[in-house]
Amino acid sequence: QVQLVESGGGLVQAGGSLRLSCAASRRTFNSDTMGWFRQAPGEERVFVAAVSRRGSTTDYADSVKGRFTISRDDAKDTVYLQMNSLKPEDSAVYYCAAGQRVVRDRAAYVYWGQGTQVTVSS
Repeated sequence: QVQLVESGGGLVQAGGSLRLSCAASRRTFNSDTMGWFRQAPGEERVFVAAVSRRGSTTDYADSVKGRFTISRDDAKDTVYLQMNSLKPEDSAVYYCAAGQRVVRDRAAYVYWGQGTQVTVSS
C-alpha cells in the first residue's frame, strides 16, 4: 500500500509563491508517474501537473503552465510542486497522486494523498 503525504500548503498573497511536497511511503516510488490535482469548493478535482518516473516527461494544465513546476527526487521518494505568481483562482485543496502514465485523467491514478489547502488572497 502506497501512502502519500502532502505538505507545504498555506495562505499567500497574490503574486507570491509556495512549494508543495508529497512524500511517498513506498521505496518503489521511482516506478510511478506522480501527479498533482486540485479541487476548489463545489468544483471537480482537476489535473494540475504530472511527471514521469525519472522525470523525463512532464505535463501541465494550461492554467498553470509557465507558473508551476513539478519535479521529483527519487532518492527521497518525494515529488514537489513549485508554484509561482499565484492567483486567487489557484486557491484549492491540492492532492498528490501516483499512477502509471503521464495523463490528465484522474481515473488513471491509483493512490492519493489527503490533500493540502492552498489559499491565495487578492
